Amino acid sequence: MATLTALTRGGKTWEPQFIESIDIDTCLGCGRCYKVCGRDVLSLQGVNEDGEFVDEDDDDDDDIERKVMTILNGDNCIGCQACSKICPKNCQSFASAAV
Repeated sequence: MATLTALTRGGKTWEPQFIESIDIDTCLGCGRCYKVCGRDVLSLQGVNEDGEFVDEDDDDDDDIERKVMTILNGDNCIGCQACSKICPKNCQSFASAAV
């Protein structure tokens, strides 16, 4: 099975690496990756003290201990890895696309 490759503007081969997961135990919820991604891939989500995601549609914000980044629209990822370059904790995992 081949992997997806492309060329840079200068003609060099480039292999995009697409976001696979985010380690919520490591994530600070700082939002830097969210701000640098222009593809609507990521979203902040509340987590309770047990590490479980909290439905933020509820009016009870007391259950939220902290917020972490999650993958909202992974199919929008273009493989640039800008999110990992800005992340102070390196909590994203990536994989190449098999074609």
